[in-house]
Amino acid sequence: MKPKVTTPEDLPDPLLALEQTSLPIERHGTTARYSDLVAFGPMVYMVEVPASTDADIGVQTREVLDSIEYQLAYSGSSKANLLMVTIYLRDMDDYAAMNAVWDAWVPPGTAPARACVQARLAHADYRVEMAVIAAR
Repeated sequence: MKPKVTTPEDLPDPLLALEQTSLPIERHGTTARYSDLVAFGPMVYMVEVPASTDADIGVQTREVLDSIEYQLAYSGSSKANLLMVTIYLRDMDDYAAMNAVWDAWVPPGTAPARACVQARLAHADYRVEMAVIAAR
């Protein structure tokens, strides 16, 4: 007997599934321009920047990761549940120093999908910014 092949037509419509759910969108630390954290069902979204503008990349990376860890705990998640992290660096020369802090922070065996790009950041003295998607 031939196995059944699943085609796209056999799969549920994800947009229809979202329309049929009554899960609320949770927003925390909301201002007119952004929220510190947004959660929807089992998913958590956030962007973090460093607290200090006069620190080196190691300190700024540590500040961002500490803030991510705090926000994840607040939302009922943890750094072991990271799904995707996009890292924005002001200068790719900071890549190795940022990775040294990152590698010590991520629990073994739980590394998320990750991208790292060079970008002009919102504040001239930010050296790093991270956008995070995690599961709860």
